[in-house]
Amino acid sequence: MSQQDPQPHSDGGAPQQPGWGGIQQPGGGVPQQPWPPQQPWGAPPPPKRRSTGKIVGLGCLGVVAFVVVLGVISAAVGGKSDDKAAKSGAPAAAASTKHHAPADPKPAGKAPVQITAKKTAFSKSILADGGDYTSVAVTIRNNGAKKVSVNPLYFTVTDTDGTKHTSELGVDDKQLDTVDLAPGENISGTVTGKGTFTPRYVTFTEDLFGDPVRADVH
Repeated sequence: MSQQDPQPHSDGGAPQQPGWGGIQQPGGGVPQQPWPPQQPWGAPPPPKRRSTGKIVGLGCLGVVAFVVVLGVISAAVGGKSDDKAAKSGAPAAAASTKHHAPADPKPAGKAPVQITAKKTAFSKSILADGGDYTSVAVTIRNNGAKKVSVNPLYFTVTDTDGTKHTSELGVDDKQLDTVDLAPGENISGTVTGKGTFTPRYVTFTEDLFGDPVRADVH
């Protein structure tokens, strides 16, 4: 059986391939592509893709808005609490610290050096000249833990006019001795000033540079 040649195209070109749905361009050009197939009537359109950046941005805005709302609520609640505390007269937390008054000081113990003084008559010694003198009988006691040096030169006598008299050595037979007092010891004697006056108090200054101790004359 002999094969039949395909029928030539009317315009002398290449034969049309079977199943080709395109439209032949005039003049023997390349055929155009067919239109895409139409969707069946009533079928839903394909879903649209959402932008990932938009979703992330919207999520961040939502978080920020939530935080702002929480801040506003907290401020409102705190303000109401402060108002209630102010109306009720309750002190603020910052002012809740109380200042306690210091405890009463403990009573002071005995002074390290204790002195008593009283008026006494002047007892003239052989070293006294013909002038006038005024003597004061003193007793000094060591109440401290260290020794105390005693010397008549460490005493002065102040009269009622405010005049201070230094000690005159060797003019009174009962003059206070120069000694060192151990803790608990005491000694008595006279301290004499030149002239006639009314003694008001005596002052003892150990070694002339220590802390002065004063005693009124009775």
